[in-house]
Amino acid sequence: MTPEQVAAAGKPLVLELGEAFSRCPATLRRARLLGISGWAFYITGRAGALGDVRAETAAAALGFIAPEAVADGWDAAARTLRPLEVAAANLAECCRWGAQHLADAPGLPRLVGLLGRAVEAADASGMPLFAAWRAMPVPLDTPGARAAVGLHLLREHFAGAHLLAVRAGGMTPLEAVLAGPEGETGAAACGWPPPYPPVGPLVRRRLWAEAVTDRLASAAFRTLAPGEGAELVDLLTATRLHLRRPGPPT
Repeated sequence: MTPEQVAAAGKPLVLELGEAFSRCPATLRRARLLGISGWAFYITGRAGALGDVRAETAAAALGFIAPEAVADGWDAAARTLRPLEVAAANLAECCRWGAQHLADAPGLPRLVGLLGRAVEAADASGMPLFAAWRAMPVPLDTPGARAAVGLHLLREHFAGAHLLAVRAGGMTPLEAVLAGPEGETGAAACGWPPPYPPVGPLVRRRLWAEAVTDRLASAAFRTLAPGEGAELVDLLTATRLHLRRPGPPT
């Protein structure tokens, strides 16, 4: 597989696996323990890696969430905690989730190694959120935690690449969300209020942006030797199947 093919095949897997920890009930309980809402924890838990910036800056980095919705979560959290504290708590939850759910994932040591090399090789130009997360100290150094953090970082890399591609294609973030698989439901979930522009003219631009996203993100996978890209995709697929197995509630 070429690096672009690895990016295209791995993207949906990384996007799903990289945010799995944020949907864990234990992660949501951390928000309550911190005294903030789940939304404030999600927004500041992601953008808080940037440090003490304004809500407008956080919204620009996140990109696909409506600025007003970002400000609601950002300002609510700021009344209780500094952004970096929330980001550190979010990263701790990512590690906890990885140690709990990925410790017995198939091929874990190999997955950790390939993810680590890809993250290290990724180009962070124009991706401040990814760069900020890559610089965050990891609080737990077990294989499962390292795999979860690697998936989280690659997810932020893909998100940053997609934001660049969408803007290069002349689309607004709202238009990109509307042209995506979740349409108006996704736009509402990201805090964008109706009325919405027609979607038809946006679909072709969205497809172009997806291809450019893969091209931008492919730099992370050029460090892998021939055959290792396909191996990484296979390991990501196996990890997803592992997480989907029936198991005890968390």
